[in-house]
Amino acid sequence: MNNRRFFPIFIFFALVMSFALPALAADGTLEPPKPALFATWWALVPPVVAIVLALATKEVYSSLFFGIAFGAVLYSGGSFEGTVLHVFNDGFIKVLTDPYNMGILIFLVLLGAIISLMNRAGGSAAFGRWAEGRLKTRIGAQLSTILLGLLVFVDDYFNCLTVGSVMRPITDRHNISRAKLAYLIDSTAAPICIIAPISSWAAAVSGFVEGEDGFALFVQAIPYNFYAILTIAAMISITLMNFDFGPMARFEELAVAGHVTDAHCALSVQEDDESARPGNKGGMIDLVIPIISVVIFCVIGMIYTGGFFSGTGFVEAFGNCDASVGLSLGSLFGFIFSVIVYQVRRIISFRDAMGSLVTGINAMAPAILILTMAWSLKAMTDSLGAKEFVAASMTLAAGNLVALLPAIIFLVGWFLAFSTGTSWGTFGILIPIVVAVFQNTSHELMIISISACMAGAVCGDHCSPISDTTIMASAGAQCNHVDHVNTQLPYVIVVASVSFVSYIIAGYTQSAALTLPIALVMMITALFLLKRLKSRERQKVSVEEV
Repeated sequence: MNNRRFFPIFIFFALVMSFALPALAADGTLEPPKPALFATWWALVPPVVAIVLALATKEVYSSLFFGIAFGAVLYSGGSFEGTVLHVFNDGFIKVLTDPYNMGILIFLVLLGAIISLMNRAGGSAAFGRWAEGRLKTRIGAQLSTILLGLLVFVDDYFNCLTVGSVMRPITDRHNISRAKLAYLIDSTAAPICIIAPISSWAAAVSGFVEGEDGFALFVQAIPYNFYAILTIAAMISITLMNFDFGPMARFEELAVAGHVTDAHCALSVQEDDESARPGNKGGMIDLVIPIISVVIFCVIGMIYTGGFFSGTGFVEAFGNCDASVGLSLGSLFGFIFSVIVYQVRRIISFRDAMGSLVTGINAMAPAILILTMAWSLKAMTDSLGAKEFVAASMTLAAGNLVALLPAIIFLVGWFLAFSTGTSWGTFGILIPIVVAVFQNTSHELMIISISACMAGAVCGDHCSPISDTTIMASAGAQCNHVDHVNTQLPYVIVVASVSFVSYIIAGYTQSAALTLPIALVMMITALFLLKRLKSRERQKVSVEEV
């Protein structure tokens, strides 16, 4: 973005911060007042500020920080000292000392180390050689990416980073843009996790349902999870129909033309130090073993934290698991097991294997920084009463329009997840409200509404620049984060529109067997019309050029 255009924005926030100076007490002490804007719509303004700035400036870090600072100003009532202390004590320091968040960061570092380990051992290169003779078309490469993403359904973080590291060399070779790869990764991460009964997401959703069998409700809600199902259907259809629209079309045109050095194409591979470059001794087994071992150990880690080895049933253990600890344990044991296997096979030296830890930290540093700031931004919205505001608004709207409530819940879930960047947080806010509203009235509407909550949360999370899953998809594809958000947004809007109409229909029919086929037909029809519109635009451009 032009610096002259950014300057007024900077001045605006500088003025907002300067207004806080007179709020200091005469003796220099500060008594933090209770937020005057608590549980009002102002609670959702800070993330909106961050998102707008990120999309306008194409720069994520400063945009997130401005959003955090703005939220702290609202919380402190304009006090400079209160603002600074809230940003650090209740923002950065709080989120970095949170056990769950720290577990996720450890998981990311270890997974980055495993990816580096596979690369150094030559497993990734071996897969590239294997795929070169089998995946000969761009469509085949994209379908393989989708298939792998659908198979890795245990956790969305693991999905994003694993699929990205494995498929990135293949999609690069077929001149598929990093933006398209990020879209394919992101569209198979949360959408498949939210409809897979054995996943960390199923465990999270089950834990938010009080007074009901959470796991049973989750399974019953799967056919009504229109956004997740339609996202997967749309992704496969777009690949088979071989067309793109919106900003993604330009990225793909540049990639097909071979402009790999174009900044907007984001296809060039980042150069690492000499020790981190791919090895050539390994075979396919050196890629398969680490991935399978991490999956197995992560599942064992999850059910361990859920009490499986203390007598709890498998499904119940998954429902009660601590995903953060489970993933951390799984990635740690997966890394240790992979190092041992590589030492036995004499594929890589022990020193190089340990060097993968440093490489993993370096590779994940941008994602860790964005995640930390995104978590801090969520802490600002929490301190301003975002949960209370949404809960009060939903309770007020629940009295009437019962049949339309699933569609309304879908929109509320989308906006909340988009603004806060967290789908799990959205589950925690909305699902208890939905259960309370429908628990003693309509069981089927409760299932549809829970599914609408999950779908809306995934939809908002899917297109939010501050979403952890979106950040992980960008990291996995090594794609510019804002480019990923911009190119994916039109696809999300199309699927979300069809999903919204589907929830209106489902509210009246209360039948998944009837509504889901209608939703799929509407989705395919919408894509067909978009393709025809795109073809007409190309014909018009060709005529004008002639």
